[in-house]
Amino acid sequence: MPGTRSTARGQAAQTVSAAFLMRILTTEEVRQAEREAINRPEMSSLVLAHRAGQAVNQFCLAHFNFRSVCVVCGSGNNGAVGLAAAENLRKIVAQTFVIILAKEIGELSADATAMCSRLNLQRIWIADESDFDTEGVKEALGADLIIDAIVGRGLKPPLIGLAVRAVEAINDAFGTIVSVDVPSGVYADSKAAAHESGDDVVFAHGIITFIAPKPAHVFGELTSGPIAVSEIGVQPALVPNSTGVGVITGQEVGITFPKRLPDVYESQFGHVLVIGGSLGTAGAAGLAGMAALRAGAGLVTVACPKSIQATLAGVASELVTEGLKETVEGTIAMEASDKLESLMAGKDVIVLGPGLSRNPETTRLVRQLVARCLQPLVLDSDGLNAFEGHYHELKRHGDAAPFRILTLHPGEAARLTGNSTSDIQADRREVARRLSSETGSCVVLKGWRTVVAGISGETWLNMTGNSALAKAGSGDALSGMIGAALARHVGSQLPMREGASASEMDSQAASAEEQHFQGNSDKASAFLKDMNVAAAVYLYGLAADIVRNILHENTVLASDVVESLSEAFGECDLQMDRGLFYLHK
Repeated sequence: MPGTRSTARGQAAQTVSAAFLMRILTTEEVRQAEREAINRPEMSSLVLAHRAGQAVNQFCLAHFNFRSVCVVCGSGNNGAVGLAAAENLRKIVAQTFVIILAKEIGELSADATAMCSRLNLQRIWIADESDFDTEGVKEALGADLIIDAIVGRGLKPPLIGLAVRAVEAINDAFGTIVSVDVPSGVYADSKAAAHESGDDVVFAHGIITFIAPKPAHVFGELTSGPIAVSEIGVQPALVPNSTGVGVITGQEVGITFPKRLPDVYESQFGHVLVIGGSLGTAGAAGLAGMAALRAGAGLVTVACPKSIQATLAGVASELVTEGLKETVEGTIAMEASDKLESLMAGKDVIVLGPGLSRNPETTRLVRQLVARCLQPLVLDSDGLNAFEGHYHELKRHGDAAPFRILTLHPGEAARLTGNSTSDIQADRREVARRLSSETGSCVVLKGWRTVVAGISGETWLNMTGNSALAKAGSGDALSGMIGAALARHVGSQLPMREGASASEMDSQAASAEEQHFQGNSDKASAFLKDMNVAAAVYLYGLAADIVRNILHENTVLASDVVESLSEAFGECDLQMDRGLFYLHK
């Protein structure tokens, strides 16, 4: 889509400000970003409405099959976007209907008036509620696709007048419903579940919004269908973010995993060392290793007890295995510490924990390794359990300490902190931030709407993933993917997409980076590391959504999700190409 930041695969994604991506903005913050955009000489509110209309078309065509469409437009700027969409759709579909909730063109906003004047379609004007009972309106609302463009983010409920009857008519229709910006009747700044309020709201099958997601998109449970964001050429990086939270999309994945150049070799994609496994839980370490390979790591070594080395070697011929001295229970013994430290010295990222067990000797070894580790470290599962009663030992010392990621489910977080699981779940974002602050680590608090709280101070919510992930092995696979995401960038500068050059950088984005970080390269580096973790979280959840739609949530295995990563990567590539970024699909 013209004017968006990331429509071309070869466009530079090098600036940190391009990685701010989807911060959750309030209505007023979006308005501020919009005002700043239209102050540019080449921009106007009408241009933005036209671009938004194109994004609506792109979204509808990507997700729904339809031969006829009815666009229901309000008299304001959301109606202008609907009119722009109708003008473009009429060239594609067999029948296009336009319903306008106004008596005449003189009642429309300036942008809606301009769009209406360009519209080469017959318009159905609604001046009174009785007009909904006419045959023309009934025929229009019988379309395969209905686009709800009545009222967007500017609404403060409840709806009044004709809009109430229009929402009722849309909900009574049999076609697929797509809402522009937010479903009409929804208060965009609300964090409450919209359909529990009792207000008149549209029940949408999909939502396309612009510039940035608003709180209702993330917290309002507006639809089980896709929610996409098109930036339409507006970059809200400098706008204050009062929610203090971002949401992860395929754009982070596109930046974290840029397209591979032809003249590369395996070491450029990093060497991940997985330390894990014990007698009876060899599969956990194997899953982590395979997930790291599937996510693009160049090399993966799995260090495990000697007795399960052959089992792990049989998981995949691509995995390198190292057998270690073990306890009588078949877990990694303290005697293996020297060999492990030697193995760690030559690796880019360490993943420690999958399937290790809670053997007392092994847990002591884990704490020793963590204290001595000089590489980025993903601490998962029994790697975290080793610190029960030793939470203070997780504190990183000094700014030069290596990057550390803690991946916890609520039960593990409760054991570490001594709180109850219900306390953890009561305010997941705050708990994740507190854990991050206390340990100096990037914290991934898993579960419904996984939270990523970074050392940069940024917090992300992830909206991909489903209940199929509530199964053994899911956390192990995620830890391997996080390892691969970090290994790709160890020792490198900001990621660059194919064909990018410094001259291709967007000057406004570069300015945003400079002003946000105020020359603090350490802050920028921390942000990018955090973002790489967030990207892996989104990608894994997206793969789970894809495989759930193919199989059934009861039958999905963690290995199925890993096998579906190719489709998930392809979906993120499409998001980058189209400039449509999905909170979930």
